[in-house]
Amino acid sequence: MTVELLVLLIVIVTALAFDFTNGFHDTANAMATSIATGALRPRVAVALSAVLNLVGAFLSVAVAATVAKGIVRLDAVQGHDLLIIVFAGLVGGILWNLLTWLFGLPSSSSHALFGGLIGATLAALGWSGVIWAAGSDGVLTKIILPAVLAPIVAALVSALGTWLVYRITKKSDPAKVETGFRWGQIGSASLVSLAHGTNDAQKTMGVIFLALVAHGTLTKNADMPIWVMAACAVAIAAGTYLGGWRIIRTLGKGLVEIESPQGLAAETASAAIILSSAHFGLPLSTTQTATGSILGTGLGKGAEVRWGVMGRMVVAWLLTLPLAGLAGAACWAIAHFIGGLPGVLVVFAILLGLSGLMYVRSRRDPVDTGNVNEWPADTQGGPVAPVEVVEPGGAARANGAESGTPDGAAAEPGKSTRSAQV
Repeated sequence: MTVELLVLLIVIVTALAFDFTNGFHDTANAMATSIATGALRPRVAVALSAVLNLVGAFLSVAVAATVAKGIVRLDAVQGHDLLIIVFAGLVGGILWNLLTWLFGLPSSSSHALFGGLIGATLAALGWSGVIWAAGSDGVLTKIILPAVLAPIVAALVSALGTWLVYRITKKSDPAKVETGFRWGQIGSASLVSLAHGTNDAQKTMGVIFLALVAHGTLTKNADMPIWVMAACAVAIAAGTYLGGWRIIRTLGKGLVEIESPQGLAAETASAAIILSSAHFGLPLSTTQTATGSILGTGLGKGAEVRWGVMGRMVVAWLLTLPLAGLAGAACWAIAHFIGGLPGVLVVFAILLGLSGLMYVRSRRDPVDTGNVNEWPADTQGGPVAPVEVVEPGGAARANGAESGTPDGAAAEPGKSTRSAQV
């Protein structure tokens, strides 16, 4: 096995690791509201989302083409140098994903990846190495503009949908409305999961395509290999099934107290926007879209919005591209300074070490299926106790009680068995 082939394999493994983190980081985008309203049990929700992410990854490659050919000027770099840029960018994206997951912040995995790639490219090639704007292509058109518009459009669509839903059903039996919308949420959440697989799995496909072009295995005009599509689909599905419970809690309980009609409106708005962006090859942030939709449901209903939580999310969004870029640039500098295979191995060891530290830190205050629907008291001036909900076609149970308490039994109001880091 040659050194170049070994480096390529390390890059592909790292890309699939990023895809895995993307899966558990973004599970909340599809399932947070369904879990919060009790439409789906937590484990059932993430399993359903994993399967549909797997299916969605095979539906299109338009976004993958944007990532593979629309960020780095492929005519300016090739071979080992391009492999190192791709590798460093991936490491930067993974580290930002894990850091924001640790703090329960639903930041954009897409922008973490793009930031890492842009930072590594700037460090290696300078300003001219990045395609900033080229007609309808480039970072400004394909990444920055959608990042600004997506949460705003999602919030407006979701707010309008929520207002209409409550207006149409205001004279109906509340119990029947709640049960009916929980059934509807199963369908709308499934659609978001399918859309997420269609959009997000392709980003990693594009990165692996870049690595294969750098190695010389493919030309830049080649078709996406089926094995790349399958590997990325499996990786994002596996990460989704793991369940990013910390972020699920922030989106489902931290921003707005969600009811089933709001959940359906939010999920439908998110799915429509994400699928539209995938069709046009826009690598949209599904996290920002989903967050905007959830915010819109609070505005449309006139419910209380926790603006402090929203503020922390926006700060994370603003920092994602530059800080992931700094991480990518630093990783490229380390690999380049050491040189060759040893440089790649040192950066890979750094990735493993920092990932392990963040995982160990997360175990100090775990969030799982038992407390995912409990919002900690210190963020809102008072605790949110689990509430009794009626599952579609089923008996009443305590919302959020799956592994922490017996089925149908709520924890004592005002008390959570675990604290949380948000």
